[in-house]
Amino acid sequence: MTSPGDAILLVSFGGPDRAEEVMPFLENVLRGRNVPRERMLEVAEHYYHFGGRSPINDQNRALLAALRKVLADEGPDLPVYWGNRNWHPLLADTLRQMTADGVRRAFAFVTSAYSSYSGCRQYLEDLARAREAVGAGAPEVLKLRVFYNHPGFIETMAERVRTALDHVPRERRALAALAFTAHSVPVAMAETSRYVQQVEEACRLVAERVGRPPYRLVYQSRSGAPGQPWLGPDVLEYLRELAAPGSARDVVLAPIGFISDHMEVVYDLDTEARQLCGELGLNIVRAETVGADPRFAAMIREMVLERMGDAPRRALGELGPSQDVCAEDCCPAPRMVRRP
Repeated sequence: MTSPGDAILLVSFGGPDRAEEVMPFLENVLRGRNVPRERMLEVAEHYYHFGGRSPINDQNRALLAALRKVLADEGPDLPVYWGNRNWHPLLADTLRQMTADGVRRAFAFVTSAYSSYSGCRQYLEDLARAREAVGAGAPEVLKLRVFYNHPGFIETMAERVRTALDHVPRERRALAALAFTAHSVPVAMAETSRYVQQVEEACRLVAERVGRPPYRLVYQSRSGAPGQPWLGPDVLEYLRELAAPGSARDVVLAPIGFISDHMEVVYDLDTEARQLCGELGLNIVRAETVGADPRFAAMIREMVLERMGDAPRRALGELGPSQDVCAEDCCPAPRMVRRP
C-alpha cells in the first residue's frame, strides 16, 4: 500500500493560447528531434488556421473542473494542480507552487492512455527534470498507470461511438464504416513499447461494446522526417481507399488515441479529413473524445484511490491493468532509422 498523497497533478502536453506563442511552443515540442523546419512551419499553419489558439488548454481546464467536482462530492479532499510539458503552465512552475503550498507527494495523471516513449517515458523524464529544477523540497511525484483498458475510458468512448453512429442516416447505418484513429509514431518507437498492442486492445474493447465489428485502426498526425518509417495506414489513405466504387458511403471516425478534441483532432480530422471526404463524396461523422465527461473524471479519482490502496485495480479484457511503476528499461527512446 502506498501512503496517501497530498495532491493530484494533471500533466498534459500544452499548447499556445495566441498566435505569437505558436512558434516558441513548437520549438519547445521539437527541440532535439530530427524534424525539418518546413514541417514545423506546416504544423504552425494548423494553429494559425484557428487564430493561433489550441483547444487543449480550455479542455484541460474543463477536465480539472470535472475532477475537482467529483473530489468535492466523493473525496478524497485533495487539491488538484496542472502542469504541461511544452507550454504554460510548465511543470517546473507548477512544482514550485506545489512546494510553496507544502505538497510533499502528488499523484500524477498524464493525459496519455497508452505506453510509448512519447506517451509515457518522456513524461517521466520531464517530471524528473522539473523536480531537479525546483531542487530540494520538490514534491515526490507518482505517475498513475496508463488507462487504455480502464472501464471509465472504454465505456465512455463506446458511448461516443454509439452517438456518432446514430448520426448516420438510419437506412445506411448498418453499412457505415467504422475507423478508429490514433497518433502515428515512428516504427522504431512502436517497437520499443506496447503502444500498438494497447491501441488495438482499446479498439477491440470499444467495438465489442458497440456491437459493430468489423472496424479499422488507422493513424494520423505524422510529424517526422520523410525518411523515417511511421505507423500506418494514414487516415487520409484509408479514406481514399474507402471511396472506391462499391464501398461505404458513410464513415465514422473515432479518435481513440486522444482524450480531448485538441488541435490534432480538430485539424487532422475535422478540417483535413472532412475536406477530403467532401471531395470523395463520403459522409463523415466524427465521434467525440472522452473529454471532461464526469465518468472519465471519476476514473481519475478511482485511479488515485487505487494507488492509495483504497480501490480495486480495474481493467477490461485479457491484458489486465498496467504496472504502477515503469521498469527502468520500459519504453526507451528509439533509435531512429531512415529508409534506404
